[in-house]
Amino acid sequence: MPTAIIADDEDLQRSDLRRMLQIVWPELEIIADCEDGGDALDAIVRLQPDIAFLDIRMPELSGLDVARASDGKCRIVFTTAYDNHAIEAFKLGAVDYLLKPITEERLRHCSLRMQEQTKAGAMPADLLQIMSALDQRLREPAESERIRWISASSGNTIKLFPIEEVLFFESDLRYTRVVSASDEGHIRTSIKELQKGLAPEQFWQIHRSIMVNPHAIARARRDEMGNIFVELKNHSEQLKVSQTYAWRFKSM
Repeated sequence: MPTAIIADDEDLQRSDLRRMLQIVWPELEIIADCEDGGDALDAIVRLQPDIAFLDIRMPELSGLDVARASDGKCRIVFTTAYDNHAIEAFKLGAVDYLLKPITEERLRHCSLRMQEQTKAGAMPADLLQIMSALDQRLREPAESERIRWISASSGNTIKLFPIEEVLFFESDLRYTRVVSASDEGHIRTSIKELQKGLAPEQFWQIHRSIMVNPHAIARARRDEMGNIFVELKNHSEQLKVSQTYAWRFKSM
């Protein structure tokens, strides 16, 4: 029997999708319900499903992050509330999408397509490139909405950082560090919120709490335990790369 996981941070959405899948594809076994991206990625690695139904917007790791980190281990179907204009980004052949609210008719069509692809066996060879293209299309802010300057506090002082001079952002539970070659400050904006105002590839997320300016990277190295660390051109700190984002340095 083919197997699948469902990942969505809304209980009702997961249960509705499970119910409709039982109707349109009764042979499909749902082997995991996941509430966030981290659980979804863990389920893909541990259970090796044939298909993953991934919500685009989930806490910590988005559906795009999970699909990219899974590196072709299963077929991907995205569930999304994006409008029809943004849906053009999905028409790349190797992945499918379900626009919320999901209809039984659209799910039936998607299920038939997944059944055909599962029988064919071959996985798309260019999944990482597809994920990068989707990421760029779906996350690109309007020109007027892009962040140009960061106002960050340092003690009683407010400092202005041109966005292109920021080397990296690092978040904890309360603040996000804004670090340049010669200075730093703190803001209350989370990594997830910052991403909404940044141009695609302007900063790379390399950890759930770290984004780095790729132009600031001097090199990446592996230690004896296989962990990847990023060394910067104009700063002494080394930034650890989590396994979720190790795909950026896959050639190492």
